[in-house]
Amino acid sequence: PFNEDDKSMQAETIQFVMDHEDCFARTLAIGHVTASGWVVSPDRSQVLLMHHRKLDRWFQPGGHCDGDADTQGVARKEVEEETGVADLKLLSTGIFDVDIHLIPDNKKESAHLHYDIRYLFEGNPEQPLQINIESKDLKWINLSDVSLFNDSESIMRMVNKIQI
Repeated sequence: PFNEDDKSMQAETIQFVMDHEDCFARTLAIGHVTASGWVVSPDRSQVLLMHHRKLDRWFQPGGHCDGDADTQGVARKEVEEETGVADLKLLSTGIFDVDIHLIPDNKKESAHLHYDIRYLFEGNPEQPLQINIESKDLKWINLSDVSLFNDSESIMRMVNKIQI
């Protein structure tokens, strides 16, 4: 764990998974496991972020597991689908980051928690990006500028993990 908050979220996520057999299913109304990819450039100076259409904020690409417990595979699939970036290189087989965050209620579902399992990938900033229906924009952003797009503790923790 990177810090005490990181340690706490990891422990809470492990407990959630142990307590809920259907934790990977979106139908679990109190919350569910999601997966995302923190995609960095080969020199680690940039990260790929997407401007999320529904939430109108910049985040790393990712999404629901839809019953699939292979969070690493889900993270890769979501990055590829949401950005068009292929040939991703997994930089560690271990989990890069874990985050628990509240998703506000909307027309389709009540407020619930996402237990996001994040993996570290390397991508090529020269590869063309393909915006899909889930995003407004995609950008490779210098790590030093990430806070201008999203300065949340969750995002900045991942920036700090890269800069160590």
